[in-house]
Amino acid sequence: MVTVKRRAANAAFRAIADPTRREILNLLRVSPQTVGELAGNFRTSRPAISRHLRILRSAGLVAAQTRGATHICRLNAKPLQAVSAWLQDYQVFWSESLGALKQHVEGSANRKEKKR
Repeated sequence: MVTVKRRAANAAFRAIADPTRREILNLLRVSPQTVGELAGNFRTSRPAISRHLRILRSAGLVAAQTRGATHICRLNAKPLQAVSAWLQDYQVFWSESLGALKQHVEGSANRKEKKR
């Protein structure tokens, strides 16, 4: 059974899978922007950027505030905590793997020195 937390994490992963959406998040990390300002950074159409924003909003990564006819988008990085937690496991794996490789290489070098 998929939990609510897992569903939210999966939505965040799907949202950041696209390079355009990752770039939108990078832009919003610097400052809130309107949809038009965001669209001005891309060669794609404004409706395409709006579709990307809809996916980011549904994953909880972007919050939009309406002021008149203008929509101001802000980053909500909290859902990325699930991505970070998932990556932590792999960081540990790589650290352990690199540590074992280092020991192996140093052990080989020491054995060669002793043979001389």
